[in-house]
Amino acid sequence: MSEANLNRLSFNEAVVFVKQRKQAAFAAMPVFGEDENDENATAEGARVFILLPDEDEGWVLRFIAGPFFSAAYAANDVIPADEIPDRVRELLFVPTRCDEDWLTDQLQVLLAKLTQASGIGEQMPDYESQAAKGAGPEAVFPVSFIGRDKPN
Repeated sequence: MSEANLNRLSFNEAVVFVKQRKQAAFAAMPVFGEDENDENATAEGARVFILLPDEDEGWVLRFIAGPFFSAAYAANDVIPADEIPDRVRELLFVPTRCDEDWLTDQLQVLLAKLTQASGIGEQMPDYESQAAKGAGPEAVFPVSFIGRDKPN
C-alpha cells in the first residue's frame, strides 16, 4: 500500500472504526464543472461523505455536497445504510473527528477542519478567514453537485 493510503480505511473498516472508537471518518470527491474532460478544469465543489457515530444505529453516513465558497449546500442528508451506493462503499475513508456545528460551514472550511482533525491538513489553505458568499432561496445547483445522472 502506498504511503498516501496508509491511514485510509475501506468503507467496512471505517464503519468498524466509527462504531468502536466513537469517532468520525470521511471521504471526499471533487466536483468539476460542465466540461470535466478539460485538462485545465479545477474543482468547483465537492461531495463529502462522513461516517459519524450514532447512539441508535452505531453509525450514520452524512452526505454533503455543494460549491466551494458558498454558504449553501446542494445536499446535506443522512443516507440510510441500505441505500448507500456501491461507489461510496468503494471509497477510502480517513479517520478524523467532526463537531456537529462543522456541518453548517462552507464546504471548503468543512474539508479543512476534517483534514486538520485527521492530521493530514497541513497543506490546506486558511479558508475560515475568507468572506462567505450567501445564496437566496432561489438558488439552484447543477445536478452534478449531488452526483445524480443527467436526464437523457
